[in-house]
Amino acid sequence: MPNATAVPHTTTSSAACPADSQAAVLLTGQVLRFGGDPFVDGVSAADHNRVGAVLIRGGHIADVGDAATLRAAYPDVTVVDYGDHLIVAGFVDAHVHYPQTGIIASWGKRLIDWLNTYTFPEEMRFADRAYADEVAARYLDLTLNHGTTTVASYCTIHPESVDALFAAAQARGQRIVAGKTCMDRDTAPDGLRDTAQSAYDDSKALIERWHGVDRLTYAITPRFSPTSTPDQLRALGTLWGEHPNVLMQTHLSEQVDEIEWVKSLYPQARDYLDTYEAYGLLRAGGLYGHAIHLEQREKDRLKEVDASLIHCPTSNTFIGSGLFDMAGLSAEGLRIGLATDTGGGSSFSMLRTMASAYEVAQLRHHPLHAAELIYLATAGSARALRMEDKVGNIAPGMEADLVVLDLQSTTDIAQRAARADDIWEALFPTLMMGDDRAIAAVWMNGTCRKGVSV
Repeated sequence: MPNATAVPHTTTSSAACPADSQAAVLLTGQVLRFGGDPFVDGVSAADHNRVGAVLIRGGHIADVGDAATLRAAYPDVTVVDYGDHLIVAGFVDAHVHYPQTGIIASWGKRLIDWLNTYTFPEEMRFADRAYADEVAARYLDLTLNHGTTTVASYCTIHPESVDALFAAAQARGQRIVAGKTCMDRDTAPDGLRDTAQSAYDDSKALIERWHGVDRLTYAITPRFSPTSTPDQLRALGTLWGEHPNVLMQTHLSEQVDEIEWVKSLYPQARDYLDTYEAYGLLRAGGLYGHAIHLEQREKDRLKEVDASLIHCPTSNTFIGSGLFDMAGLSAEGLRIGLATDTGGGSSFSMLRTMASAYEVAQLRHHPLHAAELIYLATAGSARALRMEDKVGNIAPGMEADLVVLDLQSTTDIAQRAARADDIWEALFPTLMMGDDRAIAAVWMNGTCRKGVSV
């Protein structure tokens, strides 16, 4: 602890990021963090400090506590005072397609038509590394503006698309999960197919080049069973067995007609999940996007192996897929993350995604509490990605990815928040109506990346 003769601290507002990104800094404001899971422990799982502080040093959170106590304990550090703004963990988006950035909010198609009309033609462009670099940088800038500090992304079949995203994230000091999307079945168009062998070889080379470097994590990525042959799924299952510390991401039971398609392609399978299980693609570390129309055997097996389900509410409503059973699946103890699923999802914002998750849950007659929503977008998604010891919460030793929320960012929100009796009533209007204007500041890996005046 610094001695009493240390130089008094310097206080700045949130008008700009501190000039020295490596120096220790104390952020003050309201602080919200989690000591448990609100789906299990209730609202008491959240800890709200009305006048709190977070000390950042060396890219990590060094201390958390009362503002007065930490100001006295660390008198020599720069203080960034966020006033009544709320400091939370950076948002974790657990399922995206960065190559679809340019086609977000494309009109009116069901899943298969949407892929053929918009997605596949756009993804063909990512054989060009310069184009992939441009979109990767644009995507990460867009999501940073919305407070997202960790993403798990599908790339395209082109290794260049993976290199582009990892390089862009590495330059930013960003934690990211990504992988080459693999498709070898003729259900994918010419120009977007690899082979079972090339999928294995390319993915292995990318793992060796990127996995575990800085804050980068590789995910073996079969797009979904309809675009992979059994030989390719088997090859990727073998690769996962050889590299058990990487993740695996794919899609599962997104639409009813998709499930029927899978049954026609895999008539021997017990269900959709079995098309992965049979080839070594079901275990802990598996990330299964959507998972709306699950059979009981699938739920039981996913729980048994401790796999993760990723809820993509704006995508599910935009493409007309169905309503995710948050209440039932969380009650069964499954790991659940939250995701924008851009570009099938209609927003880059995790705030908008939380609002959509609330609306979907309402349609299933189980409203989500504000504590559950912010948990899903932070600690819950980090847990789904097996990164709960690194990001998604505010605790000493964790990586310093933080978002500062202005709970009165617009007149509409401010007039409602003014009536709030507690933090949850103050936060909920921002979760329902907030956008990038609510993101007052973003800290990534201990560096201030966005700062807006209070």
